[in-house]
Amino acid sequence: MKYPAFYTVHIAIQHANVYSRMQRRRTGALHRGATSQQRALRRRTIPPFTDKRAIKSFIRTNEKIRAREIRVIDENGEQLGIMAPFDALKIARERSLDLVEISPNAAPPVCRIQDYGKYLYEKDKSDRAARKKQKVIVIKEVKFSVTVDEHDYQTKKNQAVRFLGEGDKVKASLRFRGRQMAHRDLGYKIVNRLIMDIGAAGIVEFMPRMEGTTLHAIIAPTKKPEPAPVKKTAEAAIEESPAAEA
Repeated sequence: MKYPAFYTVHIAIQHANVYSRMQRRRTGALHRGATSQQRALRRRTIPPFTDKRAIKSFIRTNEKIRAREIRVIDENGEQLGIMAPFDALKIARERSLDLVEISPNAAPPVCRIQDYGKYLYEKDKSDRAARKKQKVIVIKEVKFSVTVDEHDYQTKKNQAVRFLGEGDKVKASLRFRGRQMAHRDLGYKIVNRLIMDIGAAGIVEFMPRMEGTTLHAIIAPTKKPEPAPVKKTAEAAIEESPAAEA
């Protein structure tokens, strides 16, 4: 029996409505009893996890080296020439060592025959030593007001000088409130006076300037000159020589 066209469309709409109701019930069962944040997290698609540090520190070794030709250095630092990774890996296996790619961006890549565990240890040790030598620059703020009295000004000036002596930068800030914006020249006088009073203890990195309702300047500590090596005079060298002692 052939049904009319309008009846077929009606049946299709009913099936679609039933399917949508089933989907709503299923979604409600998943979200029932959950907070709005939990529902949002369930609906959100989570991107695949990628550890950028692992990608950055990835080092190819042994069979993972994909270049056709590589420049090989042995464990003693001698050049073995350019060869295929298979041949270099064979030499490394004969010496019970690993083939480590130390310069992948070179043409051809540079690989070294060495102990991979020892290489990682030395690399980590050098990275930690480099981090220790890095100096963290701290900016410490000293706040003023247009109505600051002499005692408070001297106290904050001494704080700024102490911060600079410790090797930190100083941010001198002065905030204008309400009608004080009409007297910005007073704020400039206070900050410029601070710069003059600090003198040789600091160098102005940013001159006083306005940002919104705040006037600020940044002062950096002056670099301490390194002590020059003491040159021994000829007489001192003669006195320290073993012949003079004899």
